[in-house]
Amino acid sequence: MKNRKLIITLLAALGGAPLASAPAHAQYATGREVQFTISVENVSTPRTLALSNGMTAPAPTAPILWTITDSGNPLFSAGKRDRGHGLEQLAEDGNPGVLADYIKENLKSITYSGVVTMPVGESKPGPIGPGKSFEFSVPAAPGQVLSLAMMFGQSNDLFYAPGAGGIALFDKKGNPLSADVTAQLQLWDAGTEVNEEPGLGRDQAPRQSGPNTGPAEKGQIRPVRDRFTYPKVRDVIRVTIRPTETSTSSR
Repeated sequence: MKNRKLIITLLAALGGAPLASAPAHAQYATGREVQFTISVENVSTPRTLALSNGMTAPAPTAPILWTITDSGNPLFSAGKRDRGHGLEQLAEDGNPGVLADYIKENLKSITYSGVVTMPVGESKPGPIGPGKSFEFSVPAAPGQVLSLAMMFGQSNDLFYAPGAGGIALFDKKGNPLSADVTAQLQLWDAGTEVNEEPGLGRDQAPRQSGPNTGPAEKGQIRPVRDRFTYPKVRDVIRVTIRPTETSTSSR
């Protein structure tokens, strides 16, 4: 029921004491966790999508699923079919809850995971359009990586995510990174639903009659490659990471 309510909302919208300071090497070399702030901003405009009917449209993005792991991206495997654990719902309907629940219940190797559904400054969950953003905090220890995924809203089953290695949060010396990591994300095709022209397809989330609507496709997960034109990642989203504090936890 919780996930169904989230889907309906998205379709309708598209909706302790500080530690004493210490030298950086002393803080991070021991494996002490660091708190990071992750910002995902929608930088599209009302003209980002140039449609075949002569109109234009923005490119909203859906709520986010994120994970912290010791290595790799646990959300999908490029070149393979969807595992049936919830990526389809994330990519087709903008609902990260199904895959998030599966991860929590079954993938004990994942250190932390969660979903982000509330845009900054909003009172209701939903997608983000031009000028809006999601912001959230995650803990991580040196060597761990961030993976995240979010639906490209004007599509049938496309989503933004990094590749197999995830996004590094620390450099090789164990120091936390502060960086724009947008270039590490790609637009992926989940291979679960036949693609229509972005921004016009009747089976795409902003226009479909309900979740899981549209002809099924038994394809492989891969960077999108079809007859349509898509905006560059950097013209739709900007993703940044920055350390905010050192946690008292250690690995």
